[in-house]
Amino acid sequence: QVQLVESGGGLVQPGGSLRVSCAASTLTFSQNVMAWDRQVPGKEREMIATIGPRPSANIWYATSVKGRFTISRDNVKNELYLQMNSLNPEDTAVYYCNRRPNYPSWGQGTLVTVSS
Repeated sequence: QVQLVESGGGLVQPGGSLRVSCAASTLTFSQNVMAWDRQVPGKEREMIATIGPRPSANIWYATSVKGRFTISRDNVKNELYLQMNSLNPEDTAVYYCNRRPNYPSWGQGTLVTVSS
């Protein structure tokens, strides 16, 4: 069973930056499209960024984060990253990584709180 471990969340002031990471325990990481989703309690999970198997290729962003967030990956380390800049309170959520299509199991996510 693939394990996904997200990390790097925390409290940041509006306008600040944060980078979250995801470590994936799979031998096929470099072959997979990967994605970052986020979820606000009480709301549906929202896909915000995807990246194709090759680093810096086939990247997509949701309108809500385009121009502020950058998705990247390291296929040697089996890690996925999300650099988040110009954060605002509406970005407060639990951030998750997963493959597309999804692995059956999800990680615990990492909480990002944007507040002054």
